[in-house]
Amino acid sequence: MKKISLIGLGNVGATVAYTLVERQLCDSLALFDKKEGLAEAELNDLNDGMVRRDGNVNIIAGEISDLDDSDIIIFAPGDISILQKYSDRLEEFKYTKTCVEEWAPIIKKSKFDGIIVSITNPCDVIAEYMQKLTEHPREKVIGTGTILDTARMKNAVAKFVDIDPNSVNGYVIGEHGNSQFVAWSNVSIATQPITEILDKMTIDSIEASTRMKAFETIKVKGYTSYGIANSTAIVVETIFKDAKTILAVSSYSSVDGCYIGHPAVVGKDGVIRDFHLKLNEEEKEKWDHSVKTIKEISPKK
Repeated sequence: MKKISLIGLGNVGATVAYTLVERQLCDSLALFDKKEGLAEAELNDLNDGMVRRDGNVNIIAGEISDLDDSDIIIFAPGDISILQKYSDRLEEFKYTKTCVEEWAPIIKKSKFDGIIVSITNPCDVIAEYMQKLTEHPREKVIGTGTILDTARMKNAVAKFVDIDPNSVNGYVIGEHGNSQFVAWSNVSIATQPITEILDKMTIDSIEASTRMKAFETIKVKGYTSYGIANSTAIVVETIFKDAKTILAVSSYSSVDGCYIGHPAVVGKDGVIRDFHLKLNEEEKEKWDHSVKTIKEISPKK
């Protein structure tokens, strides 16, 4: 039996719940939210949406005891109104740190021994703070990192080259925020470097749009949800299948001493090992800036 506890049922959390149910990635899903009655309302709506669908997911309004036998906890609290005012995910930390401080002691006190997948912004800082406060093994606390940013980059490149985004190889790395960057020296299509296919003006335009894509969507829609739900589902599926897939998650870098988005092998035990890309001089400066940005806001404990 594969069981997930999902904490936080805002626009993102609710979309994650629907994605997990629609793709039948678990057998049991326990929902948690601070708003009274929201978990029950969401489970009713989700159950209604499962009629005449193959398979079944047991959806429940979570009790703290449900954490004990969960395989994965997805942490998704947030306040989108902050990003509607500021184009910087770091601004969310004043609020989301209190969410970690509320839930980390509960998780630590429980019998939970699975993997924590954190979506909450600022992604890298929150994942690290959650790990510190729960004292959960580092390899078992994972942020969704730059998986979504990488997807946005691949979509943009694919449009210019007129191919499937999955045929674009490469990563956005660093902070899931404004200091993120595309490691262009590692981006390729069928082993051909992207710098031999696209000119610098186009590459710079793609990088800028990748960084600001979320805020462009938020400006009109009010929030983003589908992309991050897909990224979360990818991590969940990779864990449950023990797929040992390389994903640009936010995990602890012993080289840099912080959580940061970079490629890592993910399986049933969480992060198995990570990879540090060979970067050119310009990219190395961007990486160091991103590390500094994360460290400057990360609480010591």
